[in-house]
Amino acid sequence: MKEIHRIQHIGWLRAAVLGANDGIVSTASLVIGVAASQASHGSILIAAVAGLVSGSMAMATGEYVSVSSQADTEKAALDQEREELTHDDAGERRELAAVYVRRGLDLRLARQVADQLMSHDALGAHARDELGISEITTARPLQAAGASALSFAVGAALPLAVVALAPPAWLAPLVAGAALVALAGLGALAARTGGAPMLPGAIRVTFWSALAMAATYGVGALFGTAIA
Repeated sequence: MKEIHRIQHIGWLRAAVLGANDGIVSTASLVIGVAASQASHGSILIAAVAGLVSGSMAMATGEYVSVSSQADTEKAALDQEREELTHDDAGERRELAAVYVRRGLDLRLARQVADQLMSHDALGAHARDELGISEITTARPLQAAGASALSFAVGAALPLAVVALAPPAWLAPLVAGAALVALAGLGALAARTGGAPMLPGAIRVTFWSALAMAATYGVGALFGTAIA
């Protein structure tokens, strides 16, 4: 029976949680800041839509560039390792054996393990045990970009829906309240999925998100008063 560990989900989970969290926080903060400036309801709605679209594209672009850089680094390391295996097989066997010695094997057993693994898949053994590259951690730029863009849009849809439905007089507090409840749930869910305690995750994301919304509300109120 194949065991399933939560760490296997860490790549897409990180991108999805980051995207949804940013979608809620940034769009809610934008809406609250614009509302605090005494803008019209139509202007606030347009700002929310613009925040959703631009934020989704920015998240996808940023995640793609970041993870692509990681993928390029991994490829370069693998190319170098492949070259070393071609020209110095014996040295690479000693190097891999030394890795296992540092992990607790005696030298004789470490050499046997290194020889067996390199006979089966030399590059895979060095990638996994020397470089720390595996199927779980390998960079996937398109997957990360897609997950970030989609999750940002899903997160941003919440404050956008509140803006569309809420009475203008109660818009800012309703957006803030809905966003904070959703963020607390998201933080708890992310912690549960990753096998971590739920309460610290929920508190952490709620506190910093509330601080971000308060800051943008203050900026909106300040500049709205100044312009008026």
